[in-house]
Amino acid sequence: MTSNIKIIKINAEISSIIIDEQSTYNALSFKNLTELLKAFKKLESDKKLKVIILEGAGKGFSAGHNLKEMRGLKKRDKYQKLFNLCSKVMLQIVEGRIPVIAKVHGAAFAAGCQLVASCDLAYGAKDAIFATPGVNIGLFCSTPMVAVSRKVNRKRMMKMLLTGEHIKANYAKEIGLINDHFPKSKLNNEVLKVAKTIASKSNLTIRIGKQTFYKQLEMPLRKAYAYTSKMMTVNMMAMDAKEGISAFLEKRKPIWKNK
Repeated sequence: MTSNIKIIKINAEISSIIIDEQSTYNALSFKNLTELLKAFKKLESDKKLKVIILEGAGKGFSAGHNLKEMRGLKKRDKYQKLFNLCSKVMLQIVEGRIPVIAKVHGAAFAAGCQLVASCDLAYGAKDAIFATPGVNIGLFCSTPMVAVSRKVNRKRMMKMLLTGEHIKANYAKEIGLINDHFPKSKLNNEVLKVAKTIASKSNLTIRIGKQTFYKQLEMPLRKAYAYTSKMMTVNMMAMDAKEGISAFLEKRKPIWKNK
């Protein structure tokens, strides 16, 4: 069976995952979600890899779940299995050690918008549009809102959820759903520029930093400071922190050992 999830190695430190089922606007079916999860786990095991770029082929990023498939499931346990699988993919992105950058053109709707929000960074073409439109078909975007509401403030999130209306790239940037937007012709180069900048850093430091960032967000203020103080101490004891500080003081480029 042909896979709709492609892994493209850009260089030793950067790889791209492409959702390529253009006939369904890269819908997140059971098959595609399963393969997407496998792709992230496969790349996670590559110790040299530092950045993953996630994108959609064809006209746009992803229209979300495959509605034809969903209509055919009919049984409660099958729906639960689908939404649980989708949640596993989102959690893999957040909990994985490698930063993931969403590169978005066209539409990112429902679970597609959830996918964008789950990524550590997100950049869009000027033609990109985003929506949580489930309310329009009688199915509230409850799981997508978990990711999106952690990037967007409550009033703006609720408007997206309650109206089902799409937003454009410039507004998505304004509300914090994406980092920036560019003309489609420049999007790839701009995303690669960010990816290469991240890849130039210590792998160990990025891993510690990403893990610490998401964990502290869920903590009360005092607990967050106690936890991050501990993690900074762990980081400071690493060879790369010592090398980085020495390189800065000696006005030279650091040589990372990733340990």
